[in-house]
Amino acid sequence: MRKLNEFIWETHGIHAGTEQDHVKHGIDKLEDIIDKAIEAKNPSITFIIHSPRLTNFRYTAEKDTNVKFIRGNRSYLNYPKRIANLRKKYAGRINIKFGVELEWMGPDLGLQWSRSKIFQAEDADYVIGSVHFAPEGLPYDGSKEEAEELLKLRGSLEAYWDGYFNEMIQMIECFGDMIQIIGHIDLPKLNVDMPEALVNFETSSHPLANKFRALLELIADRNLSLDVNMAGKFKGVGVYPVQSILRRAHQLQIPVCVGTDTHHVRYYGLNYKESLEYIQEAGYESYVSYSKLIPENRTIYDDHELKVKYTVLNKGIELLNQRLDDTERRIIPDFSFGGSFSEFVDLYKNSTGMGDYNAIRIRKWGKSITVTNEIPKMSGKKVNGLFSEHLDQPGVISSLFNTLASEGINVETARLRSNKNGTAEAFLSLSEGNGNVKSAIDFINGTDSGTFSNLTYKENAELPNYYREGVYLLEMDGVALNLALSEKVILTKHNNAPGVLLILLSALASKNINIADLRLGHLNNVGYSAIAVKGDSHVIRNLLTKLGDQYYEANLIEFHSF
Repeated sequence: MRKLNEFIWETHGIHAGTEQDHVKHGIDKLEDIIDKAIEAKNPSITFIIHSPRLTNFRYTAEKDTNVKFIRGNRSYLNYPKRIANLRKKYAGRINIKFGVELEWMGPDLGLQWSRSKIFQAEDADYVIGSVHFAPEGLPYDGSKEEAEELLKLRGSLEAYWDGYFNEMIQMIECFGDMIQIIGHIDLPKLNVDMPEALVNFETSSHPLANKFRALLELIADRNLSLDVNMAGKFKGVGVYPVQSILRRAHQLQIPVCVGTDTHHVRYYGLNYKESLEYIQEAGYESYVSYSKLIPENRTIYDDHELKVKYTVLNKGIELLNQRLDDTERRIIPDFSFGGSFSEFVDLYKNSTGMGDYNAIRIRKWGKSITVTNEIPKMSGKKVNGLFSEHLDQPGVISSLFNTLASEGINVETARLRSNKNGTAEAFLSLSEGNGNVKSAIDFINGTDSGTFSNLTYKENAELPNYYREGVYLLEMDGVALNLALSEKVILTKHNNAPGVLLILLSALASKNINIADLRLGHLNNVGYSAIAVKGDSHVIRNLLTKLGDQYYEANLIEFHSF
């Protein structure tokens, strides 16, 4: 039997950090739990905070406090800044994520309230949508007495659950664009029984069973994930959700997230392995976590080679998602797998094979990305080009392209390499008709003699091998690029004409953004570029909005997955 991981990348993680507030919900200090996670040698830790609730939605114990902003408004507003400071403090030691559990409080004022709270949750990695309260103002997960009161108001067990599912459906319809995960889908079982129609929903013709099947299908259609939450086991009612629900979710290809939903440092790490055993029983071999709202696939197995393959997959998913508009992100893309990645064909339904091509192709809505961790092979292609040895600093590559463009010379492909000693090398293959290359070289030597130590035009030369170990962007929309991915990469589609790429390179140079690597390609009249850069992300994003109509697409890709 394959060994399961002892660690999970949580979503519904540790409720903590409200020790500064008068409403005590997860009161341990964040630093205490981070230190415990580092001691356990865990690569990541995940915190989660509830969005504050309207005054009408309070547990009995909270009503006695007469506090307006339930669950701690002050802690909530300060949370993003506190997480950002902790990420700096613990940089290089552990990855720190945080999410928001967004309370559903109806489609009127409650919806507007929730939207305002999302805007306040700057830089959250994900949002869980949860239903805790009925419109009657009574909680589903409060006391037994509160549950009995709601049961009496609704008249029957079926009506109790029917109302809960109605609220779940309403929540997804109203702000399915704001959330990534559906929280504890069978929460009411904490205080009331599950009716027969729900226990046997897979075969029952009862209206409640029909409604629940429709709810699961809605979750699948909206590309949302399902929370597998171990808190129910801790509370004695079993994991949320029950196995029959999880099996149907697997059939519908609904991704699952796992989490312990703990509220105290002493419970950190509890039931990690058990959560993976639980989803495996339902047929899952992987689950998802999130960074900056983008899903990351995680294997349940303690298998180093498989984890490496998932790293490649996640980087490809990040690449594709960040090429899409905000409204198109959070998608479940289409996959093709080849070579050593072929085992994924059996794990991801509707994926296709690519034979011996050792790569992963990820595509959606006419855009595609192909990635691999195999060092690209040399093509042996002979080209005419310009070889450069120069200082590794902002503006140098821009100067080179600028001079070539002034002579009407278009760059076909590029290879860059930093020597990590303040110098760099580049080889630029050039378009046909390069009669003015000598003039360009003379101009550069005359104006930038301290920058360029060697400029040589070579005919019938082989593209140099500057490749190193890493994850590679092989193709973008089928156009070969072969760029080793780094922390920040710019991807563009643009008019393939002399000087067009110079617009971007000049803009980067003007803001002191250094180019670490560069790959170019084209398909007919459309040019493609993949540029590894170093510099301020906000500055780069602002530049990319000003490139003009000749740029059909220009995105800064930042990698957050581990």
